[in-house]
Amino acid sequence: SAQGVIPGSQIESLIRLLVRSPLLPLPISLTAKYNMWSFLPRYLYLQFSKAANAFFLFITILQQIPDVSPTGKYTTLLPLMIILTISGIKEIVEDYVSLLLVIVGDIVKASNGQFLPADMVLISSSEPQVTCYVATSNLDGETNLKLRQALLETAQMQTERQLSSLSGKIECEGPNRHFNTFIGTLYLNDESPVPIGPDQVLLRGTQLKNTQWVLGIVVYTGFETKFMQNSIKSPLKKSRVENVTNVQILVLFVLLLAMSLVSCVGAILWNVEGTWYFGTKDYSSHSLGFDLLVFIILYHNLIPISLLVTLEIVKYVQAMFINWDEDMHYKENNIYAIARTSNLNEELGQVKYLFSDKTGTLTCNIMKFKKCSIAGIIYGFVPFLDEDKIIYQASSPDEAALVKWVKKLGFVFTTRTPTSVTIEAVSSILNTFSCNRKRMSVIVRTPTGNLRLYCKGADTVIYERLSEDSLFMKETLTHLEHFAKGGLRTLCVAYTDLTEEEYQQWLTEYKKASSVIQDRMQSLEECYDKIEKKFLLLGATAIEDRLQARVPETIVTLLKANIRIWVLTGDKQETAINIAYSCKLISAQMPRIRLNTHSLEATQQAVTQNCEALGTLIGKENDLALIIDGETLKYALNFEVERSFLNLALSCRAVLCCRLSPLQKAEIVYLVKKHVGAITLAIGDGANDVGMIQMAHVGVGISGNEGMQATNNSDYSIAQVSSAGMSIEYRESIPETYPTCLFSYETISMLAIFFSFVPMHFILWFAFVNGFSGQIIFEHWCISLYNVIFTSLPPFTLGIFEQCCSQKSLLTYPQLYTVSQTGKTFNTKVFWFQCINALVHSFILFWMPMKMLEHGNGFIVSYIQQSIASVIFFFLQFSHLAIWGSIIIWMVFFAIYSFVWPTIPVAPEMTGQVKLFEDTAVSFLILASSLASVHFSSVFFPSGPQSQ
Repeated sequence: SAQGVIPGSQIESLIRLLVRSPLLPLPISLTAKYNMWSFLPRYLYLQFSKAANAFFLFITILQQIPDVSPTGKYTTLLPLMIILTISGIKEIVEDYVSLLLVIVGDIVKASNGQFLPADMVLISSSEPQVTCYVATSNLDGETNLKLRQALLETAQMQTERQLSSLSGKIECEGPNRHFNTFIGTLYLNDESPVPIGPDQVLLRGTQLKNTQWVLGIVVYTGFETKFMQNSIKSPLKKSRVENVTNVQILVLFVLLLAMSLVSCVGAILWNVEGTWYFGTKDYSSHSLGFDLLVFIILYHNLIPISLLVTLEIVKYVQAMFINWDEDMHYKENNIYAIARTSNLNEELGQVKYLFSDKTGTLTCNIMKFKKCSIAGIIYGFVPFLDEDKIIYQASSPDEAALVKWVKKLGFVFTTRTPTSVTIEAVSSILNTFSCNRKRMSVIVRTPTGNLRLYCKGADTVIYERLSEDSLFMKETLTHLEHFAKGGLRTLCVAYTDLTEEEYQQWLTEYKKASSVIQDRMQSLEECYDKIEKKFLLLGATAIEDRLQARVPETIVTLLKANIRIWVLTGDKQETAINIAYSCKLISAQMPRIRLNTHSLEATQQAVTQNCEALGTLIGKENDLALIIDGETLKYALNFEVERSFLNLALSCRAVLCCRLSPLQKAEIVYLVKKHVGAITLAIGDGANDVGMIQMAHVGVGISGNEGMQATNNSDYSIAQVSSAGMSIEYRESIPETYPTCLFSYETISMLAIFFSFVPMHFILWFAFVNGFSGQIIFEHWCISLYNVIFTSLPPFTLGIFEQCCSQKSLLTYPQLYTVSQTGKTFNTKVFWFQCINALVHSFILFWMPMKMLEHGNGFIVSYIQQSIASVIFFFLQFSHLAIWGSIIIWMVFFAIYSFVWPTIPVAPEMTGQVKLFEDTAVSFLILASSLASVHFSSVFFPSGPQSQ
């Protein structure tokens, strides 16, 4: 391919080391959605997949047929081109168009502080132990540095001459999204194969730190890098307002066809009867089809061409407001909120169910060692002096807390080299290994020469591997429950002694499993299982993970706003309950329903009994808390039980689901999304939250210590969960021109309603007085620019700056949020009410004295400005500028357009339309009426100093 990459569909891609340039200077490599060749076809496909744009393209094509269009050939083409141009600029702004500058096989040299342009295998570095440090915060959000180790076989390859002689090949797995895994083998000429793991790989997007330079061989570029493999787009999500609008546009199209057919029948009747100046006419099927096209073109303004582009621009600006919001700026890490999509802004104002992770979402995910249980005895925290300060970089907050604690006890982790770890203790480490099943082990040799394996992990994982001879099991379980009630995170620690023969036999199998290409991780897992068994329990640790700032206040505000909160966590029940108490999700007086069963029958019976106990209160919100674990949920989601379980859960004010897998989190969100007609929002910070984030109507990722998986797959990303309450909280530091999420829903709904009112329905009435001849009531450019220019500015200011009430009022009365939850501001009923309302108004406007029709277009432009002014609550300078500006634009256009012919061969019928005194009087009346309407709105609906 252009990038020199073997297709990623192959399980094993063979990558040749084609050394083109031994020391390729580090390029800046960007990957974009488009490039200069694909932009036009992909963009046009995207735009014309929208029903409205496809319809206007259809009208544009019809207008090119000779003698068919009563409105000219270009009256739809020009506005459509303007809309496509604006949308195209928006796409380009949101997407960098660029070319990749490195290919597979290149040798790249990177210097300290630079970002790596591709995934590459580290072959040498400036450090004595051929190591290097990289910052991976762009990938996983972790602020600690990661150590990477070059292969000893290539450590001496540092000069251009040495690199030029490098010859061999790399076999590795196909491109994938897993940051922490890499399976490959290096084959150098005349040497034994060398296994390559994640410790030898530098990923694109990471930054070189504390290292002068590194050299690496590129193995993945472009979209095949792990960075881009993780930058997948979230599933296509559309807001409820957008769905309603799209359906109604299709219905309007059907109505357009019906109106055209009725007009065709009218034309037939008119021509059959004949008139003294036309005579009789033979009305053939050909002329019927001809007139049908004429009327379709004539009435096409029934569908407002500027609706979609106006909504897109308004939503984009609203998304920028979210990105600029200083109250959602986490200054400690300099992280701003990011709207990764602008399509769902209005959904944030309709959320009814919020699904939240616990660790890293409600809590800080910053660990502090508090207590431990050793041989059945609890030991608490001890005021130690820490004179020799060492900064530890750990891949897990739990591990950092443990290492810091044992350092205070005299067991100091001091040095790490490629082949050893130095600890101020009495044993040496031989092997360390972890796996995906919540445990990690280390093999050490004691001063007496004995071999011992230590393992730490979750209690469920450790206890299933304990020997029958293990002691203190019951006491430790009691202590674990005690720690969990205090909201502490727990781990168990165990060990087993190994013989020299057992270890050597296992080591041989381990080395063999480490070098295979196919299913390497599975082979390693099987190898670990063979030695991690028959443990003797040592005890347990308890680590504190405190709540994030302002979490209790945020929870209380959300609850007052009638948002139901479900906590979905992998932690133990007691830990989750304690956190729920701390964040004020549940209270000590709140009754609790616990579901802890071990079979389908028991689960069904427990759910049924609790539903019957609620009686008539089932389905209504009660002051109850439902607590369920993952094993029980497995049965509760069975098709025989799920509806009863859902009814029970919906009857509770708070729901805690514990010990859940990532799949179960997504299943719960899907259950509510499928059966409840309400908007759902899921928020989390880790890779295990991605499923529920993508499943919910709105997904929010937190940029925390669990990596960037959640944020990369979210619709919106924030730094702290307290930002989730910003949509209904007063933000003193934000200018009042910044609308909150609730206002986004209200303004988007008002825009959709406005555009259902704007179309020029009076064109239909004109057909009744012109014999259904297809004649237009105004000059065709005046009609075409009506939606695009003359009535487009006020909707922009309405959508961007309008607020239904002050933000301070929303904080004082969070219950105001419930107004938007019901979705009654905009729905099918409201849409068609406004359409009928517009039809009635057009009827009244049309049958006014003919003198008014002489200035009809200007009068209607003014009338529309007055209509939108009457619904604006929050008047700013922009509102006045848009309303007055639209009227002035029309007057200037009309005046100039009346004099262009014959200098410019267009619009001869407009010649002499401007009559100085009469038009001045009419214009004055138009401006005066608009001023009165705007002044009335400003006086009776003031919104701060701007309204003055």
